[in-house]
Amino acid sequence: MSIAPSSPGPAETDSPWAPLAGRVFRALWIAQLVSNTGSWMQTVGAQWLLVGHGAAVVTLVQTAASLPVVLLALPSGVAADRFDRRSVLLAAQFAMLAVSGVLAALAFADALTPTLLLVLTFALGCGTALMGPAWQAIQPELVERRRLGQAAALGAVNMNLARAVGPALGGAVVAATGAGWVFAFNAASYLGIAAVLVLWRRPPAAGPAAGRERLVAALYAGRRYVWNAPGVRRVLLRTLLFVPGGAALWALLPLSASRTLGLGSGGYGLLLGAVGLGAVAGAFVLPRVRRVLGANGTLVAGALVFAGVPAVLATVRVPWLAAVALLPAGLAWIAVLATLNAAVQTRLPGWVRARGLAVYLMVFQGGQALAAPLWGALADRAGLRACLLAACAVSLLGAASVRRWPLHDAEGIDPAPADHWPTPPLVFEPGEADGPVLVSVVYRVPADDRAEFTDRMRRVARSRRRTGAVDWGLYQDGDDPERFVETYLVATWAEHRAQHRVRLTATDRRHEERARELLVPGTLPEVTHAFDTASGPVVPDGPDPRVPGSGDTDTDTDTDPSLGSGSGSGISG
Repeated sequence: MSIAPSSPGPAETDSPWAPLAGRVFRALWIAQLVSNTGSWMQTVGAQWLLVGHGAAVVTLVQTAASLPVVLLALPSGVAADRFDRRSVLLAAQFAMLAVSGVLAALAFADALTPTLLLVLTFALGCGTALMGPAWQAIQPELVERRRLGQAAALGAVNMNLARAVGPALGGAVVAATGAGWVFAFNAASYLGIAAVLVLWRRPPAAGPAAGRERLVAALYAGRRYVWNAPGVRRVLLRTLLFVPGGAALWALLPLSASRTLGLGSGGYGLLLGAVGLGAVAGAFVLPRVRRVLGANGTLVAGALVFAGVPAVLATVRVPWLAAVALLPAGLAWIAVLATLNAAVQTRLPGWVRARGLAVYLMVFQGGQALAAPLWGALADRAGLRACLLAACAVSLLGAASVRRWPLHDAEGIDPAPADHWPTPPLVFEPGEADGPVLVSVVYRVPADDRAEFTDRMRRVARSRRRTGAVDWGLYQDGDDPERFVETYLVATWAEHRAQHRVRLTATDRRHEERARELLVPGTLPEVTHAFDTASGPVVPDGPDPRVPGSGDTDTDTDTDPSLGSGSGSGISG
């Protein structure tokens, strides 16, 4: 038996549940719900075992779970881009199953010390770090691009529905039988996702995007893309400004439950359940909220809610009032996470998607990992009430910052591949590792259009750097002001071939077209590929019998015949 993907019908486009019409997405969503429920049961068990050891120790559970993402997100993103993503996900599931099994065995043997608990929680976080980029990167394979926002919202609903059920179950189980059984349930919960992945018939075209990229080169390519993608950088900034205030709630809630509200593990589970119920309810109203407020308005509203909840927890002593205050926290959490997740998904092309998502997860989880112990230390030093009020102030600052640093409009971004660069017709075939490669493109621009041409080429520069260039320049000829020379350096021939084959997007093509609209009518860009010969000749010994004079040069010049004035075709290098 196998599971093949299916596409929802057009009539379901506006439904927040439309992605669930796809069989693979639906099966994985259900399996993930079971797994997330187990994870929340385990979180309650772990945090409650440490409540008597001080605020700083309790908050270290969140740090131990999140810190591996900071350390391993980029290598995990490279793995998800280089290898089959289903295989990566299966490896992560079985690794987490094994660690959870060890946790359960130690708990049953009454041998689980705080140090061992934190170390094994860190190991589970390593599995989550390996899984995260691959899990996010397969979403566009399971749902249509226009429904990625709905899929992201359903992912957040999944987590928060599990938050509504798991903590209450976990608290009851811990109170009745001890922590060992919640760890055991979590171990078994990974089998469901593994079963669905084994049965999934993944399309052959959805294979590894990074191909034969080496690890270090792939890491640099991912970092370079993110750094030169302003839209992705802005999503990361908004994430970084939201997470510290949001992390305070999760880090300090068990302390509020035990110290301020006088609740046990079951009561703490019910408080987390209130957050989950709010998130599930939020799934119904989120599409309307986004239509009314837009992406940036949703971020402001979410941050304001997260400013109000800690203020309520700092002042109330009645458990049911605290639970009511936590309901909108769930809605705000799902709204912000779905908005940020959809924003980064829609801005990343397939070849670097897992690495870009790895950076996003690194910022998100890293912010939580670093903020949680700081909130715990502040609670120990200044008191829980003062710490909660400080978290309120941080969230208010995050809301105010949206006006200064909003998300960029994504309407003009199209990450679909654009195969508009023909293979450069060199007189010899360089090796994959040959380089660096200096690509030069000569343009002729009328006097009246030179300033506008220079301005449009700035976007082309970012495109070159995103896709592989380590250096870029645009020069005007001092003897011929109409002549402009663009140069960019690519580390290896393999990197430059990747630019030709998989890395350019429809957005890159549009930027090139807009710059070339300003060329002198009837002129064509002239493209040159030159290779560094400092470490030895790139051209093989002896002439190429197919090409006269091919043994005399390591530079190739070509006037791209596919380029007409304003034709919209791309340059050949």
